[in-house]
Amino acid sequence: MSSDPLLQLLRRKARLTHQELGELLSLSAAQVSERIALWEEQGTILGYHAVVDPENAGDTSVSAFIEVKVTPERGGGFDRLAMRIARFDQVVSCYLASGGYDLMVVVEGGDLREVARFVSEKLSSLDGVISTATHFRLKTYKENGFLFERDAATERLAVSP
Repeated sequence: MSSDPLLQLLRRKARLTHQELGELLSLSAAQVSERIALWEEQGTILGYHAVVDPENAGDTSVSAFIEVKVTPERGGGFDRLAMRIARFDQVVSCYLASGGYDLMVVVEGGDLREVARFVSEKLSSLDGVISTATHFRLKTYKENGFLFERDAATERLAVSP
């Protein structure tokens, strides 16, 4: 995580005004504005988004986590193929990962068939893709630091020695 306190605060509370952010960090609103504008210009801050509970929003789309094994390209490693995969509209996120697979791809579609078609027709057919394993999201408990069930926050897990 970034060591800059303003960036840390923006990751959790991006909706605060520049004045409010400044007050929390003993900075002026102008200083906050300048730093944010510079980070946006440099590409440090890429964008802002809301964390939405799909059930409350009536969203019936389907999300899947896809493990992808690929053959690294000579001179390019995983980057070229990963960026090609990341450019598909269905892809929400794409990460290089350690472990039993190379890429973790998060995909959204209107239904199970749409995600299955993406995997079989687009993803699996790419040169360099060795195999895929698709895991469908069934329920979200926490996303980007936000708990989805308010009542569950008061429950405590059992502690064992």
